[in-house]
This record gives sequence, structure tokens and C-alpha cells, in this order.
Amino acid sequence: MAEDAGRGQGRRGRKPRPWRYHALHYRGEAVTQRQKRPQRGRPPKTELPQDTIRSRLRGEAAAPVPSADTPGWTVLATTVGAESGTDTEGLQADQGQHITVAPGFRGIKHPAAISPVWLEKPERIAALAMLTVVGWLVYAVIQRQVRLSLREQNQHIPGHKGLTTLPTAAVVFDLCTPGTLVHFAVDHAPILHVHGIREDHLSVCDAVGIDPAWYQGAAAGQNSLLATTPP
Repeated sequence: MAEDAGRGQGRRGRKPRPWRYHALHYRGEAVTQRQKRPQRGRPPKTELPQDTIRSRLRGEAAAPVPSADTPGWTVLATTVGAESGTDTEGLQADQGQHITVAPGFRGIKHPAAISPVWLEKPERIAALAMLTVVGWLVYAVIQRQVRLSLREQNQHIPGHKGLTTLPTAAVVFDLCTPGTLVHFAVDHAPILHVHGIREDHLSVCDAVGIDPAWYQGAAAGQNSLLATTPP
């Protein structure tokens, strides 16, 4: 209650201030409570029960709804100039990145992921950033196309916890891991052997637009060596 009213202890030597985004309402209530008998056993009929009245504090916290006229601020640091669009368009483009490359950078923000790079020149740092962004763009496109194809065809593929219609690109890559292509020559004639191909692999190829020509002859669910000839 003291912190809500701005009379609390404060932190790190700073003066306490009331809550800004929540309102705390409290009131005192009288509660009647039956006293416990000091002796064991059944009380006599002439003994009246003893009650005590105690006080109880009941509080309720609610988040206040700001009015439509309340101004809000968003700080966005960017190297994009004003000629590329308005501030509103830039903010919308930045907030829309959660479906493209932004989620992929969560894994490389840790110092252990970027410290060993030791790129000294700004040109090399910019080149690495560009390659990383392009890589995550390809990652996002694969994930999007596979999900759209599964939804349109009402299909499922194996995920980490059973069948799923919303796989990540990492799940798609793991799904294609068992597929093996062995390229060798017999009497100077090239021969391809495909092993471990399932129907799920063909569905992924169809979703992302990859020609499954070298998968021809691979039956779903079989792990036999299947020979094909190169195109």
C-alpha cells in the first residue's frame, strides 16, 4: 500500500513513486472468527461459543485504460533515410519483421555466438550481416511455403512432437536428413543411388518448388537403394 501511494522504501536511493500502469484499491473488513476452546472434549450445553472480531484488508489491482488522446512514443534507431518512406511506414516495416528474419537473430545475440568472429573492418562486418539476413530470409521463405502447401493440401508432416501442419524450417531440414544421394561411376558411366526417401520429402520439394527429378523411382516408406540416371 505504501508503494502504491508513493511512500515506499524506494530502490537504489531513488524516491518511490506511485504505480503508473495499475491502480490498487483496498478496504478494511470486519471478520467474525470462532475461538478455539482451550480444553478438549465436548463442551457443556450451558457453554456459549466465543467469537472474536478481527480486521482483514482486501485489495484489488486493476490496469487503467488510457484514453485515446494519451500520446505514445516509440524509439526506433535505423540507418534508413527519410527518402525511403515516412516514419509510420518505417515503424510498420520494423514491427512486421517478426514473420521474416527477426526471430532468427535470437540465437546469435548471445556474446558466445558473435565474439569468436573477430571481424575488424566495417566492410567485413556489413558483409557478414548481409549474408546472415539473406540466409534467414531463405529460412523464412522455406517455412512459409511448406506451411502454405500443407494447409492447402490438408496434409501433415512429422514434427518433434508428432504430426504437425505448422513446421519450422528446422523441422523441415531434420525431416530431409535421412535422404542420401550417392553419386559414383561404373565403367565411366555415372550412376545415382537414392536412399531413405519418403513421401514427406516429395511434399517438401513440391512446396518450395524444387524439382524432384532425382527422386524418381523412390517409393514412399521404403529404404531400399534405388538407382536413377542423371538428367
